[in-house]
Amino acid sequence: MSSLIVLLAVAAGLYFVVRGRNGSSQRQLEQQGLDDALADAKHWTDRLGSQVLSISGNDTASTQAMADASERFNAASAALGQARTVRQAQLAREAALEGLHYVNAAREIMGMPAGPALPELEGQRRAGRVTEERSVRQEDGSMVTASPHASERTPHYYPGGTVAGRPVPAGWYSAAWWAPAMMTGVWAASSMMFYSAMFSGMAGTPSGEEFAAGDMGAGDAGDMGAGDAGDMGDAGDMGGVDDGGFFGGDGFDFGGFDF
Repeated sequence: MSSLIVLLAVAAGLYFVVRGRNGSSQRQLEQQGLDDALADAKHWTDRLGSQVLSISGNDTASTQAMADASERFNAASAALGQARTVRQAQLAREAALEGLHYVNAAREIMGMPAGPALPELEGQRRAGRVTEERSVRQEDGSMVTASPHASERTPHYYPGGTVAGRPVPAGWYSAAWWAPAMMTGVWAASSMMFYSAMFSGMAGTPSGEEFAAGDMGAGDAGDMGAGDAGDMGDAGDMGGVDDGGFFGGDGFDFGGFDF
């Protein structure tokens, strides 16, 4: 009987030793995954910071693009400093990559050599790009123009991707119509009407139905709330260049769309 008790005690001890080692190995793997994600995010954030410090725009569009790149650097830096999970580190990386896409747009406008190829943003391929110039009149009579090319009329660049779970095609715009949704994580009900009017039938862009369906691979962001996107800091396209009265008063006024 005593031998049986000893054997049971030894077996129990071995079980808890093995279990403890397995738990420790799992924690080490999780920590390694987080360390790798943080290092990757820091790599892109540092690269963006170097570009922001060394490049200045020389016209309205390139200056706006660099202002947006600077804002994304601030957001990425803040998110990186607060990241405690792999997903939060990935969001910091995404903010930094978005900023680098703004930098590349500014470099192209100014005739500078293109920087190294960048990884795609979340949802960038599915969001498509503007392939023709179009203008849509809002309820207040003002116009929003989308174009494949930068100009004095279309100085606001977006590299394409997911904003609050819905696609925003890459292109140049007269106003940053996606900015309120990026900042709040919520699209206004009227955004569906605007998107359909602007992009219906345009080659290379998602349909209005795809925009309405949302959930373009934005992780936890969703299409009705910011989710983890809040860890990326405040929205882009709020740099030092004139935003056309986009953000004023007590809320966001997008022509006929009030946020």
